[in-house]
Amino acid sequence: MQLTDTIAAISTALSESAISIIRLSGTEAFNIAESVFSKSLKDKQSHTVHYGFIFDPSDQSIVDEVLVTIFKAPKTFTTEDIVEINCHGGVVITQRILSILLGQGARLANPGEFTQRAYLHGRIDLSQAESIVDLIQAPSIDSAALAISQVRGSIKKLIQPLLDELLSMIAHIEVNIDYPEYDDVIQLTQKDIYPRAKDWLQQLNEIISLSRSGQIVKEGVKTVILGKPNVGKSSILNALLEEEKAIVTDVAGTTRDLVEGWIRLKNVTLHLIDTAGLRETEDKVERIGIEKSKKALEEADLAIVVLDASAQKDDQDDYLLEITEGKQRIIVYNKSDVSDKEYPLQISALNQDIEPLILTIEQMFAHHQIALSQPTLSNQRQIGCAISAFQSMKSAIEAIEYDMEVDLITIDLQSAYQSLQNILQTEGETSLIDAIFSRFCLGK
Repeated sequence: MQLTDTIAAISTALSESAISIIRLSGTEAFNIAESVFSKSLKDKQSHTVHYGFIFDPSDQSIVDEVLVTIFKAPKTFTTEDIVEINCHGGVVITQRILSILLGQGARLANPGEFTQRAYLHGRIDLSQAESIVDLIQAPSIDSAALAISQVRGSIKKLIQPLLDELLSMIAHIEVNIDYPEYDDVIQLTQKDIYPRAKDWLQQLNEIISLSRSGQIVKEGVKTVILGKPNVGKSSILNALLEEEKAIVTDVAGTTRDLVEGWIRLKNVTLHLIDTAGLRETEDKVERIGIEKSKKALEEADLAIVVLDASAQKDDQDDYLLEITEGKQRIIVYNKSDVSDKEYPLQISALNQDIEPLILTIEQMFAHHQIALSQPTLSNQRQIGCAISAFQSMKSAIEAIEYDMEVDLITIDLQSAYQSLQNILQTEGETSLIDAIFSRFCLGK
């Protein structure tokens, strides 16, 4: 798919700054830029910078002193001619230059359209396009490291061997079925497919597992701190964040709403949520906070259940342990400074003695750091596609175990291929049959 109109947009934040950049891309990019620039650009070499002035064609008035960078197709981000105008960073000046370019025939670009063109023109695949957004929005150094690896094509390198193996299996089966007269083609039976399918499934399972770890590194672990009122949840939040984020008093039910914060530990980033104490109450506002706490627990990746080391466990504690059973959780006893009992994991949030809790969290998520050194899928859409491919291959393996005909097994293999291919390309410009016969010569 080729796009012919020329688009323009402001590529930097629209605010007062040293410089702003307005980008043009399309077949008329040079003509439009040259119509408002004080120098000719057509005879200039690609990837060069030129000093001059932007003027308003309506009255020939000088608008700004600028640097114009030109990139000639096809060796550009969009594979089209691109012009970037570096102007002074005033909001009024930047918007006026954009308006002038639109008046000369450019169209205002849609959100993400430059990257969309790069994808549609084959410059990048869909996973790389998504990773560009991840790189821009990266909340941490680790997230940025993952994103830049994916922008460079690590996802395609990760799944291409699996796609190639699927094509090989499908192609052999298709040839066996459609061209049985070719004696020199190896007959592929259920017995031959089974070990290859099992090995393929194992490889994909490892990719999915590692990618989920990558999501934890990228997005952080959504962590709720649960406990009955006045057990020290807010003190633990404040101690972890090293700031007075939540109100701490000896009055039960102080926390009426969710209090949130972020903390970067050695092995993981936590998105911490301090919740209202779970108990029966007649206070309408507190009840609303308790309902929010329950919802936060449902969405959490980790629950820190806080019990009182200085008191006997009661029905409220049992309730907390019951509703968190089956979730990834840490049970910690607070107020060890006023208790003579010993517990497996105990802290004193009041005295800022929370190192045992931090160490436990870091050990729990240490293995996720592997995702930083290996390529992974970058988002839930891609992981979903991989899971769909996994299920299709699982169905194929079950069909083999039931001794079904190979042509029926092919249906599941094709489904697995399409699901995995959707990670890189969702529009299906190249059909599965075209891909098969581009690899398999039958004319010999």
